[in-house]
Amino acid sequence: MAEVSYFTKDGLEKLKEELQRLKTTGRSDISKQIAEARDKGDLSENAEYDAAKEAQGLHEAKIAQMQETLANARLLDESKLDVSKVLALSIVKIKNLKNGATMSYQLVAESEADLKTGKISVASPIAKGLLGKKVGEKTEITVPAGTIEFEILEISR
Repeated sequence: MAEVSYFTKDGLEKLKEELQRLKTTGRSDISKQIAEARDKGDLSENAEYDAAKEAQGLHEAKIAQMQETLANARLLDESKLDVSKVLALSIVKIKNLKNGATMSYQLVAESEADLKTGKISVASPIAKGLLGKKVGEKTEITVPAGTIEFEILEISR
């Protein structure tokens, strides 16, 4: 059984738009590449044709994966979420107790994660360590660089 993914309204719309783009312009671009390669002659010794067919297979696999993700997607209503503890879509301000640095992250679905904008996947080690915690709680989180102790300063939506 496929894994359920939770999305914001914007994240779900972006997923639908990307899937539509892959199904339309993406497929037509690959068809053009195959046609151009086919026009170059003998298919048995045509590396361009083989590469275009392989690209088509990878493209179709990506479409199938996105369709499965969309079929198992759930839209979260942010207005009804509890702000007393860290959940998916929470914006969490945390303090690294070792160096005193504070940072703020929003916990989002894996496909929406973007560290540059402060959005981390709920499947990441930091997010997993924060889920279910409340303001003022301290938690030790194991990350690739070792174990870091954080204090939750604020939770918002």
